[in-house]
Amino acid sequence: MTDAARGARRRQYAAEGLRVAAVVAAYYVSGKIGLQQELVRGQVTPFWPPTGIALVVLLLWGLRMWPAVALGAFLVNVALGPSILPVLAITVGNTLAPVFACLLLRRVGFRIALDRLQDALALVFLGALVGMVVSATVGTGVLVASEALATDDFWPTWSVWWTGDAMGVLVVAPLLLAARDIRWPRGVSALRWTEAVALLGGTAAVSVLATHSRLDLLFLVVPFLVWAAFRFQLVGAAPCVLITSVITIHAGARGAGPFAGHDLLAQMVILQAFNGTVSLTALLLSAVIAERNRTLREIERVCERLTEALSRLAPEEPLDRWAPSRPGERERGSGKGRQRP
Repeated sequence: MTDAARGARRRQYAAEGLRVAAVVAAYYVSGKIGLQQELVRGQVTPFWPPTGIALVVLLLWGLRMWPAVALGAFLVNVALGPSILPVLAITVGNTLAPVFACLLLRRVGFRIALDRLQDALALVFLGALVGMVVSATVGTGVLVASEALATDDFWPTWSVWWTGDAMGVLVVAPLLLAARDIRWPRGVSALRWTEAVALLGGTAAVSVLATHSRLDLLFLVVPFLVWAAFRFQLVGAAPCVLITSVITIHAGARGAGPFAGHDLLAQMVILQAFNGTVSLTALLLSAVIAERNRTLREIERVCERLTEALSRLAPEEPLDRWAPSRPGERERGSGKGRQRP
């Protein structure tokens, strides 16, 4: 092997090592943030951002990144217990869930651009709701088997675990997938910036009002999500979903607003139903608008090619001749050359 090849391989190993370190650090830091809303044993939370990070990493960089996910999961859980063997089992569950979700998404031809309706549906139902059953079942089962939880607490704890992991996918994954293609916009008017700021601020204000009122006002958030999806697509919808979900999760963990007076299982059902609906609405609308815009661009390109082709076939004829005329105009035009007998 030549020196150049050795140098290239060392640079490749160094880049791969940096990726692994970045994934481990992101998993650990986001896990600590998620634990701020813990509800069971100091380690089961209704919002677990690392699942979204892990799924995006596997989608972008391949399944070979699973050791980084496993190491991050181990570092987060090792201080929480209950002992080393249950921690290892929980780590396996936390690793298998995003791997399983990634395989499901690949199976259905998922595209990370999230610009098709089927991609939005796949991320919500396969990536979040189905894929995260693995980690919730393994983790809760391990806690019950190690006697860290009572058997009667299995389903309430499972619901919190599943909700947290699914929320991590629904909230964090679209945001990261949208952020990878973001470029600083040029030539954007001040009115457009004002609209974006008003959208984010209005979403936060309405979310706080809806989740801290005794009245059932959660539906007030939906118009802002529709606004974001139609005007900004995924780039605008993903931050709005993040804002709404984080505020709602905080209210659910405190038992405030529409979550007051319910037991833990009912709170998680309400939280999962609302956040799932919010994410599904925003992602579906964004995908539909993106598909429409892409179709319009394709039609424009086809029209341009047809115009070029016609101009080559009849270079001396004006292009207006090839434009379809209205029926009335065609009749009037055909009558101009006639003469009365």
